[in-house]
Amino acid sequence: MNKYKSGILLGAACFLSGAFVSRVADNKITVNMLQSAQQLIGLHFSEAKLDSMTEELEGLRESYEAIHKVPLPNDVAPALVFNPIPVGYTFEAQRVPFEVARPEKVKLPKNRDELAFYTIPQLAELIRTRQISSEELTKFYLARLKKYGPKLECVITLTEDLALQQARQADKEIKAGKYKGLLHGIPFGVKDLLSTSQYKTTWGAMPYKEQQLHEDATVVKRLEDAGAVLVAKTTLGALAMGDVWFGGKTRTPWDITKGSSGSSAGSASAVAAGLLPFALGTETLGSIVSPSTACGTTGLRPTFGRVSRHGAMALSWSMDKIGPIARSAEDCAIVFNAIYGPDGLDPSVYDAPFNYNPNINPKQLRVGYLQKDFARKYGFKENDERTLQTLRDAGIELVPIELPDLPAGDLTLTISVEGAAAFDELTRGGRDSLLVAQGKGAWPNLFRAARFVPAVEYIQAQRVRTLLVQQMQEKLKDVDVYLSPSFASSNLVVTNLTGHPCVVLPNGFQQNGMPTTITFMGKLFGEAQLLAFAKYYQSLTNFEEQHPSLAFASAKAKK
Repeated sequence: MNKYKSGILLGAACFLSGAFVSRVADNKITVNMLQSAQQLIGLHFSEAKLDSMTEELEGLRESYEAIHKVPLPNDVAPALVFNPIPVGYTFEAQRVPFEVARPEKVKLPKNRDELAFYTIPQLAELIRTRQISSEELTKFYLARLKKYGPKLECVITLTEDLALQQARQADKEIKAGKYKGLLHGIPFGVKDLLSTSQYKTTWGAMPYKEQQLHEDATVVKRLEDAGAVLVAKTTLGALAMGDVWFGGKTRTPWDITKGSSGSSAGSASAVAAGLLPFALGTETLGSIVSPSTACGTTGLRPTFGRVSRHGAMALSWSMDKIGPIARSAEDCAIVFNAIYGPDGLDPSVYDAPFNYNPNINPKQLRVGYLQKDFARKYGFKENDERTLQTLRDAGIELVPIELPDLPAGDLTLTISVEGAAAFDELTRGGRDSLLVAQGKGAWPNLFRAARFVPAVEYIQAQRVRTLLVQQMQEKLKDVDVYLSPSFASSNLVVTNLTGHPCVVLPNGFQQNGMPTTITFMGKLFGEAQLLAFAKYYQSLTNFEEQHPSLAFASAKAKK
């Protein structure tokens, strides 16, 4: 295509999409413009039909301009809410209390560094029995964050003053006999796209580096209500992509020459390095699974509609999900139990029970696996085969299943389109040039390109997504949970679109010492069975207990 024709095409498409260029803002929309523009979206109308449209399109352009004058901060969601529930689906009616067995005979280690890799129940027992105070534990983790955080580039803000205040309050409550449970006095971190009233919320991006949102996200409030102590806001790839943020590139503690992947880069890195017992991350398309793989952590991506996103940066209103990154599946269950459920502020959240039972008989569960995907040649295959064999050796029957045959990858235009709307002011104001990443695959270019996706095609994609939801329900009717390769499959894309929950688990190491993971999948709102089964698998192995060298000088796993 010659430069002249591409210029006409671009200008015409700008008119149609509302991405206006001042140089042509006063021009009339002409048939020639529309002839070029329709090539962009695969239409072939006659000149007469195009001529008939011009007046209507002029009116639409005026509407775009009127809409642009209405302030739309990132926290204003569209009136349309994604529904992940297939026809015929019913929620579990029974609700049972959340219970986790307390570990026996937990003692404060002589080498305090060992505390860095204790589980939540172990730390909770030390606090409950007052072998260590919350203030002491908080200072311990703050010291580690200060020592190792800069090397890993995993922290944006230390919330030290707030943390010490919360820890001292927790100690007073516990001393007074007002023990709140397993999270009382336990330090934690949150991905810095979750708002906190007393500290900046930067979204990892230069244009928002000094942004302060004067509210606490619902998940932050709920953890603090449970007695947990906020000690850090962790890094994320700018606007929730990758591991590059305005302050550098977050590293994995297994090999600090490598990035920790993204976008929940800092949360996974800090947990893996023993700088936090747990942290919150978010996932739209792999942002819990991917950094958990690079860092060897256990992560839960809940069902869409399980956890309120009030106070969280919106990238894709129909795909964003908040979940914990921790040491084990049971740690994830403990955190999830504190944050799930409606808050009256996020209309996408459903009131469904979480009946976690760590003592289920795993042999009574129907366990599927993506046989064709596991049969392929891919990087983690050897470790994944060991995982399958470990379960078979334990008496678990694995039933082959397949995913729906629909173009799920093509539906990911959802993220770009919704993201372009979420950051409309960034694009139209030209402030996208402030972002560190500027390549063809980075947000600035993706947001600009997404403005040329017709509204009709976006809606059509969501209709195909409805079919995907329905077909997944049919595919999973005979299983309770299933296993998938973390990446060598369309599963990651499909289930982020349908909203199904997953637990990503470490299951070994590569020859270069970097960890690998496998993904356990659950039914919609099936976190209870999913986490219980993941806990069972971790009882058969010890991969979640492995951790990198404290000095980060070695990428070798401790054997």
